[in-house]
Amino acid sequence: MEAILTQIGLPDVAVPIIAFILGVCLAVIFYQMISRARAKTFEHDLERQIEGAKREAENIIKTAQLDAAAETIKKKEQFTTEVNQIRAELHETEMRLNKREDVLDRQTEQLRQREKTCKRLEQEVNRKSNNLDKKEKQLSNLMAQQKNQLLKITAMDIEEAKALLLKRLEDECEHEMSVLIARKVEEAAETADEKSREIINTAIQRYAAEQSCEVSVSTVEIPNDEMKGRVIGREGRNIRAFEKATGVDVIVDDTPGIIVVSGFNPVRREVARLSMERLIQDGRIHPSRIEELVAQTKKDVNQKVLQLGKDAAVETNIRGLSNRVLSLLGALNFRTSYGQNVLRHSVEVAFLSQVMADELGLDGSIARRAGLLHDIGKAIDHEVEGSHPDIGANFLRRFNESSIVLNAVAGHHGDIPADNPYTPLVAAADALSASRPGVRRETLERYIKRLEKLEEIATGFTGVEDAYAIQAGREIRVIVNAEKVSDDAAVKVARDIANKVEAEMTYPGEIQVTLLREVRCVEYAK
Repeated sequence: MEAILTQIGLPDVAVPIIAFILGVCLAVIFYQMISRARAKTFEHDLERQIEGAKREAENIIKTAQLDAAAETIKKKEQFTTEVNQIRAELHETEMRLNKREDVLDRQTEQLRQREKTCKRLEQEVNRKSNNLDKKEKQLSNLMAQQKNQLLKITAMDIEEAKALLLKRLEDECEHEMSVLIARKVEEAAETADEKSREIINTAIQRYAAEQSCEVSVSTVEIPNDEMKGRVIGREGRNIRAFEKATGVDVIVDDTPGIIVVSGFNPVRREVARLSMERLIQDGRIHPSRIEELVAQTKKDVNQKVLQLGKDAAVETNIRGLSNRVLSLLGALNFRTSYGQNVLRHSVEVAFLSQVMADELGLDGSIARRAGLLHDIGKAIDHEVEGSHPDIGANFLRRFNESSIVLNAVAGHHGDIPADNPYTPLVAAADALSASRPGVRRETLERYIKRLEKLEEIATGFTGVEDAYAIQAGREIRVIVNAEKVSDDAAVKVARDIANKVEAEMTYPGEIQVTLLREVRCVEYAK
């Protein structure tokens, strides 16, 4: 800059000054230019920030608007749901009121009909009463006329005419009475025939329910068919001797490897089975050997029976039983009911009776004793006529059992009224032991048919959608349509199903009917 000023021709002193001034001016101009550039940059930054703030504010406003819209929709949906629920409740209430109104209308109409019927009957009664009065007057006049005619014709006095009339009336009444008696006797004969057939059918059904094949038949295996000939003997002498000694029937048929021993006395049948097995093992089969071996087997079985009775008494902690009672208890080990061992059943009833008696604050030892002896009549019911409760009570009465035990034994099936709290306990324990799942067997086919019948009865009612038999047929779950069956009607449907099952089916124990009614509302949020 100074060189340029020197070339221009300025004095040397002025050159530095001018150069300084020019430098300052250039510096000021440069500073202004930088300041303007910074101002423009700041202004651009400020505008960008303002634009960003505006956009952020717009986003916040949009988000708030969306949240508000969503909340509004949610509130509307809640309001709609509540309104629908209220409408449904109002509709259901209206339906109930309509039903009640219909019922009241029907009842009112029935009352009107009954009132009309009563009025009509009253009028009919009045009419008949008037007719009877007229006929009575006519009869009185007719009798007076007949009396006068008789007096005129026969010249009888009043006493003789009265005697003649009474004799005629007596003859007529005797004739009518004879006709009535003959008709009543005929009706009684018809009723007696029908009742006798019903009793016979019931007895046959009750007897058939005992499954005689399982109760009265035992089988003995033999090594070969040659042994069958030796068991029969020459001209059947061996088998006759065996049947005479044991008191059972022996069936030798074409079934390979098996001889059937049949008899209703379980102890005799066990003696015959063991004797036949011992004869087959021994190989010496002739009448004298049969009698000797059967006699020895009887002693062994009687000892075994007595020991079984003593074991049961020890297991249940019951004392004071005679050997005869213990022998009958042991004989129950060879008796079954629907496949259930009667001795084990009696032990179960004893313990169940004790548990329930203890819970009720009664004497558990008395309940246990009555429970163990309740079925003792089954050991001799094939020898003594009557039901096993009556047979057992009469048998135990000879051994001075207490009146409580005797009533429990005789009344555990409801044959006689209970006179103490232990009898219903024994009856309940008997039902529990017999009805628990798996204790009494039945064929698979009968089991499946029973379950199908149970479900078929339940699904036959109006409003029932599904029915499932569970717990081996001890419970039926019924699902009904909530729109067709109300809460009040559900109780009636369950009761009707239980009544129909009880009337049409045969089953041990009891069946629980559980009815389910529910309303399911399903909505989807999209």
